[in-house]
Amino acid sequence: MSGNEDRKILAAMIIEVLGRPKEHLIETLEDLSRQVGEEKGIKIIQKKINEPTLVKDQKDLFTSFAEIEFEVDEPLLLAILMFKYMPSHIEVVEPEKFVLTNVELSDILNELTRRLHRYEELVKVMQFQMQSNGMAGASQIQMKKDEPSKKDSKPKNKKKPSKKKSK
Repeated sequence: MSGNEDRKILAAMIIEVLGRPKEHLIETLEDLSRQVGEEKGIKIIQKKINEPTLVKDQKDLFTSFAEIEFEVDEPLLLAILMFKYMPSHIEVVEPEKFVLTNVELSDILNELTRRLHRYEELVKVMQFQMQSNGMAGASQIQMKKDEPSKKDSKPKNKKKPSKKKSK
């Protein structure tokens, strides 16, 4: 066995879709699973596309999902797949244990950070556009942050200093 084969990871993911008509869901899941298989460093082992089912209390809205088992060349590809295809579930099947170098772990964390920053940027643009267009409820859409940004640094509730009683 070569060193590269030792590093391969067998994983499985579930991709869910919701929509109409039900034939479109099967076509969409076929396209998504094909795209996963075309990703560099990924080999699909097996896939199963489940028949669409009617969503409860709906007359023409369906849901379906694909179960895709695949092999990846490196751990970073799992993080990339997660953000690109947004599976509802992902599982590492084997190996049970593996070692990451500091560079590999850094690559994974940097990829996650890059994607999260991109999503945050998109949300901010959408918030700005909604507010500019005067859409109702736009001001209620807010992202919680650990610290306010410089432009949002106005304190919302100033607490008055407590008066300490001297003895």
